[in-house]
Amino acid sequence: MYDYQFPDSNHTALVQLRQTSSAIYKLAERKLAKIGLTPIKTYVLLLCKECNGPLTPAEISRSLFRESQTIAGLLARMEKEGLIRRIPKRKGHPFTEVLITEKGKEVWYKGVKAVVAFVEDTMSAFSAEELKQLGELLRKLRQKTLEELHLELMPQPDWALGRV
Repeated sequence: MYDYQFPDSNHTALVQLRQTSSAIYKLAERKLAKIGLTPIKTYVLLLCKECNGPLTPAEISRSLFRESQTIAGLLARMEKEGLIRRIPKRKGHPFTEVLITEKGKEVWYKGVKAVVAFVEDTMSAFSAEELKQLGELLRKLRQKTLEELHLELMPQPDWALGRV
């Protein structure tokens, strides 16, 4: 990987951010591949596991910042693997619902153990104060990009806060 240093520090910072993001994702892929998961499958399982009740594909799509067609294909593969179950639209439930299966819960637990160890190891490069600063800087950058995309950051769902 090249250590690009452009005359414009904006470009240098953006390339470093992209390279870091890609490297972290690649490392997560390697760690999770050992248990047959990918980062995105692990995240879907996390959403399904932590949510008290079914999620819709649209909710998963928004959470992952992915197009609905991409999520539809992912959910189809995960259902084929027995990790989730999709419940078709029915009376009183106007949307397809996604539920985690027992197999999904078992795999999710292994994935969480791998991810927690990976995250702790990776983020140990920072002190507590640096992590706080990084979080503040990333929130600021995320807000700016969301404004440019004309998207609004929504509050965290109640189920993610344990209020269900």
